[in-house]
Order: sequence, then structure tokens, then C-alpha cells
Amino acid sequence: QLALANKTTNGSSSGEALVAPAPPSYEEATAGVSAPCYNDVEMLTEFNWDDRNIRRVFIRKVYSILMIQLLVTLAIVALFTFCDPVKDYIQTNPGWYWASYAVFFVTYLTLSCCSAPRRQFPWNLILLVIFTLSLSYMTGMLSSFYNTKSVVMSLGITAAVCLLVTVFSFQTKFDVTSYQGVLFVFCMVMFISGLVLALVLPFQYVPWVDGVYAVLGAILFTMFLAFDTQLLMGNKRYTMSPEEYVFATLNIYLDIVYIFSFFLQIFGTKRE
Repeated sequence: QLALANKTTNGSSSGEALVAPAPPSYEEATAGVSAPCYNDVEMLTEFNWDDRNIRRVFIRKVYSILMIQLLVTLAIVALFTFCDPVKDYIQTNPGWYWASYAVFFVTYLTLSCCSAPRRQFPWNLILLVIFTLSLSYMTGMLSSFYNTKSVVMSLGITAAVCLLVTVFSFQTKFDVTSYQGVLFVFCMVMFISGLVLALVLPFQYVPWVDGVYAVLGAILFTMFLAFDTQLLMGNKRYTMSPEEYVFATLNIYLDIVYIFSFFLQIFGTKRE
């Protein structure tokens, strides 16, 4: 601003010229200025709360879709187990099983390996529905070869184990995600053992070998369930992006179905 240098105390003009004062230095301009209204601590706290809210929405979305998947699978298993005409039809037409296996394999590879279909709505949900129906058909056909008591008992054991593993994964401080190398080696051993058993058992059936393989498979996928649950939580060494809700649902659903299948092999009794 310009100062009137010719103004005197009695209000008379002294005839002096108008003079512009020198601009203040940076130190003078910033001296005594208060801090901004949003400091770093408040911004960091607000960001953390927003991130936790996003994580909660992500977890609710995953478990909501998972519950629908499990209800569909349970309905198909019950239909194939209790309805004799349906059970007889699927057992006498194994071609539908292999067709559903092919659909399951293609949709699983698409959702697992291709990020674009996995994240693009509504194609991600359409592929997830097809995947769920195909795997439910396979699980229902497998259950149809066991008696009703065995299927119900395996369902109950699977529900109890999955509930305990989920509570453990949410409450424990033990980081399962840091042991992904151990899970990978275990998975490769099971894969190779499965190929060997598929070649050996048709020639000379050994019941205890099949039982041991089922026990190890149940342990492996129980560990995978804890691993995928902690990835979903996002507070361990490795976490999953909230954008990958379809992939997270796919993994947990697959873990539960495989746990049920292995428990059915362990505790189930074949129909006469």
C-alpha cells in the first residue's frame, strides 16, 4: 500500500511527495503466521480411517457374495443328494460332469490370470456366477455317490472348521501370509502326489493311501483358507487390493469347497 507521507498531526498538508514502502522480507512476512488448518497428523489419521472404512466395505462385499455362492452350492448338493430322480440322472450321464469341469477350468483361469475381466463390471460377476454353478454341479455330483448322513456330517464339519479358521485369522497376530513359500511347496507336493495316485490306484487300490491324501488335502486347503482370509483383512505382511473383491471371493469359496470335498472323502461312506 501507498503511505501519505505529507499527512501531519494537525491534518494539514506538508507538501511532501508520496513514497511507497519497501516490500517485507520472507522472514518478516512469515513471522507469526499460524499453522495450516490441516496438519500432517490430522491428514494421516483421516487417511487411515478412510482406508479402514474401505477395507470394511471390501470385507462385507466379499462375504456377502460368498454367502450367496455357498447357499447356491448347498442347494445343489441337497438336490443331488435327496432327490433320487436327479441323482440317478446325473450319475448315468457323466458327460455333464466333464462339461462342467471344462467350464470351471476356463472360468477359473480367466478370473485368475486376466485382470481386465476380473475387474470389469458386470463381466466379473457373470463369470463368477458361471464358475459357481459349474463347481456346484461338480460338488453335487460327488456328493450324490455318498449316503445322506455322510454328506450332512461333512457339511457340519466343514462349517465348523471354516468358522474356527476365520475367527483365528481375524484374531491372531500370527502372520500366515509370510509363509506363502511353504504353501507353494506343499501345493506342488500334493499336485505331484495326486498325479501319481491317479496312475497307481486304478491298478492296485490301497484304501489308506487315498485317506492319507484326503487328510493332507484338507490340511492344505485349511491353511489356504487362513492365508486368503488374512489377505482379505489387509493388516499383515501381504494384502489384497479392495478392487479385487471377485478374486478374493473366488479364492475363499474354492478353499471351502475343497475342504468339504476332502472331508467327504475322509468321513464319507459310499452308497451301496
